[in-house]
Amino acid sequence: MQAFFVIAYIVLMVVIGLYFSRRKVHDDTDFIVAGRSLSTLVLTATLLATFVGSGSIVGGASFVFQHGPGAAIFFFAGTPIAALVVYFLLARKMRRSRATTIPGLIEERFGPTARSIASLIILLAYVGIVSYQFTGAGQALNLAFGLPVWQGVVIAALVMIGLATMGGLVSVAYTDYLSAVIIFGSMLIAAPLVLTRLGGLDGMMDALPATHHTLLGGLSPWQALGYFLPLFLLILGDQNLFQRFAAARDPATAKKAAMGLVIASIVCTGLITLLVCATRVMYPDITPSTAMMTLAREGLPTVVGGLLLASLVALLLTTGNSYLLSASASLTQDILGGLLKMQIAPGKALMVNRLTVVGLGILAWVLGAFFPSVLAMQMYSYGMYGAAITPVFLAALLWPRATPAGALAAMIVGGVMTLVWEIALGKPMGWNSVLVAMPLAAVTLIGVSLASRPRLASTAASSQ
Repeated sequence: MQAFFVIAYIVLMVVIGLYFSRRKVHDDTDFIVAGRSLSTLVLTATLLATFVGSGSIVGGASFVFQHGPGAAIFFFAGTPIAALVVYFLLARKMRRSRATTIPGLIEERFGPTARSIASLIILLAYVGIVSYQFTGAGQALNLAFGLPVWQGVVIAALVMIGLATMGGLVSVAYTDYLSAVIIFGSMLIAAPLVLTRLGGLDGMMDALPATHHTLLGGLSPWQALGYFLPLFLLILGDQNLFQRFAAARDPATAKKAAMGLVIASIVCTGLITLLVCATRVMYPDITPSTAMMTLAREGLPTVVGGLLLASLVALLLTTGNSYLLSASASLTQDILGGLLKMQIAPGKALMVNRLTVVGLGILAWVLGAFFPSVLAMQMYSYGMYGAAITPVFLAALLWPRATPAGALAAMIVGGVMTLVWEIALGKPMGWNSVLVAMPLAAVTLIGVSLASRPRLASTAASSQ
């Protein structure tokens, strides 16, 4: 019966995608930034759905299951804290920029070479993020239908690629809105049901292992910080955030949506933490990454569990769509149009965007075979972005003294150090690469900028 809810919701998403592809998507502006038409409510919902995908309901669930509610604060706090920084410092500046991608904004301050390097790093990070959305959705479909995980991954990849190809950001935004409403509703209903079953919040906490009662859940302070920083740094300079703000009706709408993300993410991740801890008590021997899906399938009444399972699958699918679209925008505008100087005729731009979505989706599916878990892929992808892109993006908006040489050096150091730490060295001491790569990139940015001559044509700085 619960599988019916999943099938029905996937069909509904496909119908919405077809509708918007025929009625609302006429050119690449509609495809990439939804015609700059999104309202505060829809924008808030699509931001939430983008940042509460596989990273929270699969990777985050695995983390909470293993380390408990105290440690979960460090894992999930990156979203609301980063959103607060965006609200007070960045939202209006991001919306006022003429660029539609992060590399485009970086080029305004630091030149075309910086744009090319930034776009290549974003592709590396975003294809990784799409890959673990495929894996997470494959696990969800395995639980819902009993399919082998690899078959679930293939089906999820086909649906994500198809939805992103059809309707672009406008279809993703409205399916995100529906998904956010359903997952909030189902989790709010599920929370009192499972707490009643466990004897209330005190009963649940008493039944958790002793390590789950500590603030860090067995992690060292450096390890806890290593889980906080990747998501925090990703959101601060995430192209999805930039693209969503570019799709807002105006700068005021973008800023209101940033505060909406702060509130919604606190409530949503708090509910996820509570439900995963309850699942840890009820089903201690399951695979940690499947905690939310297991609760939906086995620990809740049929209708509530079916709605929760359907919304979990939907969030995985729509988060994958979002990163596919952002990666496609970077590939077409920043690499094909910027680095390779290809002239794409206006009438063909929409088709080129759609073809790149398909190609990047296939690449993400292949990459998934090289990382053992969703959490491992998540930390690599977030770390790559947070170390190599975010410091340069923030400098482009906030630090007029930053120079092209400093930006280039910082991106190279951040990207190379992430690869060396994660792959060549195998994460020494259990530290995520961002703890090493991000400080090195920031120091490089500052040092080289102070030692080199500022770029005179700092158009972005002067306009902001």
